[in-house]
Amino acid sequence: MDPSHKRKFGRVDLEVTSFAFGTAPVGNIFREIDEETSDAMFQTSWDAGVRFYDTAPMYGHGLSELRTGQSLRWKNRDDFVLSSKVGRCLKPARREDIDFAPWNNAAPFTMHFDYSYDGTMRAFEDSLQRLALERMDICFIHDIDVFTRGDEQPEVFARAMDGCWKALAQLRDEGVVKAIGVGVNEWEVCQAALEQRDFDCFLLAGRYTLLEQEALDTFLPLCEEREAVVVVGGGFNSGILATGAVEGAKYNYAPAPPEIIEKVSGIERICAAHNVPLPAAALQFVVAHPAIPSFIAGTRTVEQLEKNLAWFGHPIPSDFWAELKSAGLLREDAPIPS
Repeated sequence: MDPSHKRKFGRVDLEVTSFAFGTAPVGNIFREIDEETSDAMFQTSWDAGVRFYDTAPMYGHGLSELRTGQSLRWKNRDDFVLSSKVGRCLKPARREDIDFAPWNNAAPFTMHFDYSYDGTMRAFEDSLQRLALERMDICFIHDIDVFTRGDEQPEVFARAMDGCWKALAQLRDEGVVKAIGVGVNEWEVCQAALEQRDFDCFLLAGRYTLLEQEALDTFLPLCEEREAVVVVGGGFNSGILATGAVEGAKYNYAPAPPEIIEKVSGIERICAAHNVPLPAAALQFVVAHPAIPSFIAGTRTVEQLEKNLAWFGHPIPSDFWAELKSAGLLREDAPIPS
């Protein structure tokens, strides 16, 4: 599969490349990435034909947006698609007064949640200032899921469906953005949002992968019916689909349980029989679904990025997918790459 292949973004007048560059790592999550490495990854992705970039105020307390704008500033703005997010507002503060965890040496801003109409408009304008670009094309409401908000989630979700929705729907009506959506860790939250409001798109982290296809039950069919699209991040389930079933392999940010280790081991045996790298299968599977035009990959080094791009283009025979299904390791109704 060609990472630079462009696909229609649902009902919206946008085309995105099937491979997108995710910028959470350049926000210095867990450890620092220097400016040169950050920019080199942007330029490497650009040279590979990638034209879809996703960022957020959360990533590095604004650092990711600052670096994204810096690296894309002198590109022709009509040549790429840019998404960011609302739901958090940033305020300048002294570094010694900021709890940056899990970010490392991030930008000097504190973050607080704000899903009100005014807070959404403020966050949107602030993002454009940090990016120093004239527009973003797609804007997601960020982290209104149980994973992030816990017991507060029902109240947070209701506020976002009121304040954030009103602001983003207005910006879309005015032509300021082309597409609006929700970016979370749970497909159930995406489905609830689509059932309540007229969203164009979703960013779903890790919930439609080689290991998890529950989104096929109701959410992805609803997206197809409504012509809404889903961009998937976290396609390696936080590690194990990249590393394989090795000791200490991570699944959803924790050590993988025995049943996941066993399933991945089974997938790896079929991968070996067909000379298919496990990460290549994981990446290409996701974008085979007609409602999923693009996969977002975040990397820490140019070498990691180049590996992702190579995996995305690795040839995979059709009988590989058929064998996964016959072995019960992939749902029968899961769309597979042609």
